[in-house]
Amino acid sequence: MGNDFEASIEPGVLDLLSRHVLGGVQVVDERRLTGGFSSDNVLLRTNQGASFVLRRYPRRNTCAVEAALMRLVADRIPAPEVVYADNDGSVLGEPFILTRFVSGVPLTAVFAGSDEEDGAQLGEILGETLAAISSVRFGRPGFFADGDLHLDADPPEHHDDLPAFVEGCLARGNAAAALSAAEQRALVKLAADNAPLVAETSDADHLVHSDFNAKNVLLRPGNGRWRVSAVLDWEYAFSGSPLFDVGNMLRFPQELPPGFGRRFPLAYQEMGGPLPERWKEMSEALELFALSDLLTRSADHPLFAKAVTVLRRRISGHI
Repeated sequence: MGNDFEASIEPGVLDLLSRHVLGGVQVVDERRLTGGFSSDNVLLRTNQGASFVLRRYPRRNTCAVEAALMRLVADRIPAPEVVYADNDGSVLGEPFILTRFVSGVPLTAVFAGSDEEDGAQLGEILGETLAAISSVRFGRPGFFADGDLHLDADPPEHHDDLPAFVEGCLARGNAAAALSAAEQRALVKLAADNAPLVAETSDADHLVHSDFNAKNVLLRPGNGRWRVSAVLDWEYAFSGSPLFDVGNMLRFPQELPPGFGRRFPLAYQEMGGPLPERWKEMSEALELFALSDLLTRSADHPLFAKAVTVLRRRISGHI
């Protein structure tokens, strides 16, 4: 991951990890991993030359679910190996997962400067990876409640009602900082028009990563072809339509290399990924959930302006 680090950890934490998790092996270096928007990940190096990532959950505790999911998908796609998971915070006072460090180049960096041939190859690789993820089935849609991946967790408010979800985001968020009143009304109208497309996906029961994009994929070179070394950050995963992940990867087309957007869905379908005839319209409809949710972030959040740009383009015909 290069040198994308900044130091940080509280006194005593390393000693607790050494005594209770690492069997007495000493941690000799620790640095925070940056680049994500919601995680709290720290790189640890031991006196025996091993490297681990400490992922902590000071706010939303998805520790048990993430650990279970990484173990579940390990025989299908590269994912970090879980060394230790503490769901109740008995060791550090807050939940955490310790995984083996996976080296790799972030897909965001690989995208930069890629030509059309590279873009098509990357689209194929990511399409194959997503097909492997969505091959996991759960029998019904839902949200994971625990480490046994029971589908009993309370869903987000209005998760199955797109117009109501959008209205809620507009009411409690910062949309007024960027969108006019007419644009906000147009967004609600767009959501209402797209609600039937969302309804067509309501019975899907595939594993959805729900944050499947370039910042959560690491690659490594090999024999003239990039390969996935890890898919990271499973905290938002649920059982539902894989078109959520399709839309997520294609969310900001201006950031994709040429050739990627065409090859990615084709490779996904070729590897068995379910892709209905109107997949593009349906994935864009589902994307309205995430894009509207981004309007609840602060106006200076890195994704706020990007979401506004995409939404403004989408609502242009509804004003």
